[in-house]
Amino acid sequence: MTDAKRKEGIEGEERAVKILKAEGYRILERNYRNPFGEIDIIAEEGGYIVFVEVKKRNSPRFGEPLHSIDEIKKRHMIRSAQFYLKENKGFNKRARFDVVGISSGGVKIVKNAFAVE
Repeated sequence: MTDAKRKEGIEGEERAVKILKAEGYRILERNYRNPFGEIDIIAEEGGYIVFVEVKKRNSPRFGEPLHSIDEIKKRHMIRSAQFYLKENKGFNKRARFDVVGISSGGVKIVKNAFAVE
C-alpha cells in the first residue's frame, strides 16, 4: 500500500469516527487486529457491540463503497469479531456489523450490513 493510499484510509477512518460519535456510537477500538484479520472500528451503540468496516471511494467508477465488501472480507470480519468477543468475554452481548461508506456523494452508515450465516 502506498503512503498516499494509507493516508487516504486514515483520513476516511477519522471522518467515520467523527460521524459515528455524532450518531451516538461509543468508540472502543480502532484498527483492531488479530490472527483472522483487522476491523477498522469497534464501538458500542444501542446495546450492541458494533464491528464497523469503513470503505472510501473517490470515484463511482468501480461502484459504491458499500459494494466492495466481498464474501472473503465478511468471513474475515466475522472471525475477527468472534475472536474479539471471546477475548473480551463479550459472548453475552448482542453484536452486529455496520459499514460506513464514504464517497463524493457523502457518507452513508448501513447498520446490520450483513449477518453471520
